[in-house]
Amino acid sequence: MDTETQHTERDRSSRPSDSEQPSDPEGPEERSRSAFAGRLGDWLPGGRITVTLLILLLFLLLVSTFVLQPFQIPSGSMERGLRIGDRVLVNKLAYRFDGRPRRGDIVVFDGTGGFGHGDYIKRVVGVGGDHVVCCDEEGWIRVNGQSVDESAFLYPGDRPSTVPFDVVVPDGTLFVLGDHRADSSDSRDHLGSPGGGMVPLDDVIGRADWIVWPFGHATRLARPDAYARVPDTEAGAGAASGAGAAPDPGAAPGEDADG
Repeated sequence: MDTETQHTERDRSSRPSDSEQPSDPEGPEERSRSAFAGRLGDWLPGGRITVTLLILLLFLLLVSTFVLQPFQIPSGSMERGLRIGDRVLVNKLAYRFDGRPRRGDIVVFDGTGGFGHGDYIKRVVGVGGDHVVCCDEEGWIRVNGQSVDESAFLYPGDRPSTVPFDVVVPDGTLFVLGDHRADSSDSRDHLGSPGGGMVPLDDVIGRADWIVWPFGHATRLARPDAYARVPDTEAGAGAASGAGAAPDPGAAPGEDADG
């Protein structure tokens, strides 16, 4: 009796039960681990390293196309803040969700047609509806009746403008100037051209937020307080034809740009 029982137990342990499946390292489990990236890596030279690099390049391309894009400064028109050869990082989402460029922002825009071929970088001086005049009794540009002290970011020795102008910025456009006024082709130079030197909002690529290269010059590009104090059109329209307010010598310095 004992011998028969032991023999039965040995038989049970020698074969799998119905609920147990034998492992097959060469079967479906191995094939299930072969994902698309793995199969692609087997096909491409360099294997998985090449696949990883391609995925990284695709990610950078999507970011550059829709979110952030580096631009190289080609001229001295935005000195002293932005120098020739600087790389700035442009936020392409800054104005995509109900946002509008503000006075003092540094923007990159497509100048094809109005300014010439290629992209330009300038500072926004007037937005739609603004009355922009050069110059008041002190030599400052006046926006909606408010004189703007630009000494914190203008190129040393430059006047706000040697070209007089008196414009009302049409809705949906921008009036832009370079910080190096003596070496900048900007809205002043195209007042008599089609479009009157204004930049359509649809041509704005984004806002320059950072200098990222060279590292020793890296900084955030902030909006100057001098422009933040300019009244909106409704508040300043009545004073636009009158004498401008005295510029505030205590205006906080703003970061500069070039384009």
